Amino acid sequence: QVQLVESGGGLVQPGESLRLSCAASGSIGSNNARGWYRQVPGKQRELVAISTRDGSTNYADSVKDRFTISRDNAKNAVYLQMNSLKPEDTAVYYCSFQTLYYNYWGQGIQVTVSS
Repeated sequence: QVQLVESGGGLVQPGESLRLSCAASGSIGSNNARGWYRQVPGKQRELVAISTRDGSTNYADSVKDRFTISRDNAKNAVYLQMNSLKPEDTAVYYCSFQTLYYNYWGQGIQVTVSS
């Protein structure tokens, strides 16, 4: 059974950085897309960044040039480097591994950007 565990969230001030990590336990392989999503109360979950099966990356316009997604297939992991954080980045962040047959989700981790 595959489980995703996120780490690295917390409270930071505007302009600071955080690095989120997500590691998958169990056998999942590397033929999957891996992404980060976020959700605030009362709004739908939105895509932040994704690393596709072919190695390309895509970002939400609101985080381009500030966030960087990366993956380590040997460690079954995906990361999100978040720089120049803004208060509007405050949300619960979820990682996702998307195989051909199933989408796996982490439990979510809080990121709060506030002075």
